[in-house]
Amino acid sequence: MSFLKEIDPEIYELIEGETERQEYQLEMIASENLASRAVMEAEGSPLMNKYAEGYPKARYYGGCEFVDEVERIAIERLKLLFGAEYANVQPHSGTQANMAVFFAILNPGDTILSMNLSHGGHLSHGAPVNFSGKFYKIVHYGVSRETERLDYEEIRKIALSERPKLIIAGASAYPRTIDFEAFYQIAQEVRAFLMVDMAHIAGLVAAGIHPSPIPYADFVTSTTHKTLRGPRGGFILCKEKWGKLIDKVVFPGMQGGPHMNIIAAKAVCFQEALLPEFKSYQQQIVKNAQVIAKVFKEEGFRVVSGGTDNHLVLIDVSSKGLTGAQAEILLEEAGITVNKNAIPFDPLPPKITSGIRIGTPAITTRGLKEKEVEEVAHWMCEILKNPENEALRKDVRKKVRELCERFPFYKR
Repeated sequence: MSFLKEIDPEIYELIEGETERQEYQLEMIASENLASRAVMEAEGSPLMNKYAEGYPKARYYGGCEFVDEVERIAIERLKLLFGAEYANVQPHSGTQANMAVFFAILNPGDTILSMNLSHGGHLSHGAPVNFSGKFYKIVHYGVSRETERLDYEEIRKIALSERPKLIIAGASAYPRTIDFEAFYQIAQEVRAFLMVDMAHIAGLVAAGIHPSPIPYADFVTSTTHKTLRGPRGGFILCKEKWGKLIDKVVFPGMQGGPHMNIIAAKAVCFQEALLPEFKSYQQQIVKNAQVIAKVFKEEGFRVVSGGTDNHLVLIDVSSKGLTGAQAEILLEEAGITVNKNAIPFDPLPPKITSGIRIGTPAITTRGLKEKEVEEVAHWMCEILKNPENEALRKDVRKKVRELCERFPFYKR
């Protein structure tokens, strides 16, 4: 980045600092990953200079012959990857993808049934502080207090009582497999639309590790930067009959010009996800998460729902006298990045929490497997069981750096 270094050394130094942080710390936030150099090159390309309002072959600007082909390729690869009838790759984020679906089929005040944020749902599924909670009547389902898993019969009862126009399946902190067919049956019974937000598990779905929502959902939304390992952005999949409506809502309904450099990076991400080795990568993500759950249980921590079927693990740290906020800071001081996270029926507020969320996509991208992940999980447990031991955290930070040097990302 020689030009940036000369023109704006202040920003250059900050980017260098963040690159160093990513290179020598273990990124274990479940919603983060490390995009490939190919994805980053596409994102940083001259395509960022091109305005392309509209859709391929129907733009409001000239000079779109190359970006038209980029978007067409991204759409076709995405449809192939998930076996979908229709795809829109223009949403700038997962939340904007959700917004587009809401605007397409709902009116203000319509009822949405979605997972409670405090049980693992997402802000854009109806949190009061979010547009979704302000524009629509939100009814929530949650997990069972006994099993900490979705109770589909209870969800059915709520749906029969509330008669929502839209049911949302999908979560940001749910470690178990979601039964999309069960949601479909409930939606059919109450004549509701079904939308699946698969942002967290899209990579697992693409690789066949998690059941696909495509046969059951009217609409599927996702981000591209979590388990899918692409650029930060979103997309929408739907039945062919809804395609033109979705397109109109995305543009001109709620967005202007698409970010063509990001769409190119999405196309590269989809190409990578179509490769045979992507399935092995997703399988390893799950294996690594299950190792973490196993170690934490053996070390005396309570693992929410008893384990995991996907890329994330929720740990209740309150039994060790810690809050999630404290645990996050302790681990970061040791070079391990996680996030504080509410656990089901959490007595503490969202900025404090009783739990932490641990994810394995980024460390698996580095190449860590069960042996290394087990070692890291033991380091994490020791830190959380000995919060006053600053020397231990310094020692682990040194070990983390050595491990990162063995499994480099940006340096290779």
